[in-house]
Amino acid sequence: MSAINAGLVKQLREKTGAGIMDCKEALIEGDGDMEKAVEFLRKKGLATAAKRAGRAMSEGVVHAYIHTGGKIGVLVEINCETDFVAKTDDFQDFAKNIAMHIAATSPLGIHPEDVPEDVIEKEKEIYRAQALEQGKPEKILDKIIDGKLSKFFKESCLMNQPYVRDPDITIADLLNETIAKIGENISIRRFTRYQIGES
Repeated sequence: MSAINAGLVKQLREKTGAGIMDCKEALIEGDGDMEKAVEFLRKKGLATAAKRAGRAMSEGVVHAYIHTGGKIGVLVEINCETDFVAKTDDFQDFAKNIAMHIAATSPLGIHPEDVPEDVIEKEKEIYRAQALEQGKPEKILDKIIDGKLSKFFKESCLMNQPYVRDPDITIADLLNETIAKIGENISIRRFTRYQIGES
């Protein structure tokens, strides 16, 4: 498909926030298929993110979000390479969306390695007890525990979580798409979530 309809390009731009030329290229690659074009842009975002991974990030923002009613609050630090990018709407929107996502999902850490070892051990004990209760044979317990642990990390680690505003993508996908769009390396450095009544 050589001629790509301008309406499709506009639609893809609105959906992904990618540039006009990238959208045209993605639609040509996907033969006019919107889903294939989105997938192409995601992969391109991943490649761009990988290329930028080694670059230093000494700028950024600390974004504060207080949920309606004042019962939940989040502080998140997001880093980028330049002060110029830190002030852009795209970067600020990304910071705001990450803070709102954290408020909604209450992740235990950014990556699986951030989850405290005692929490992981407790989860493993629970999975082992459940499997034995269900009469599963001893020899496959480790495999069952690994599978359940993998699901636990997907649900409890920020980068693995499905994005609340678009569950078809993870926070890692959203980060990579933003890196591709902004053209600078970005990282979610740390966050704190407060909830009334929680210790």
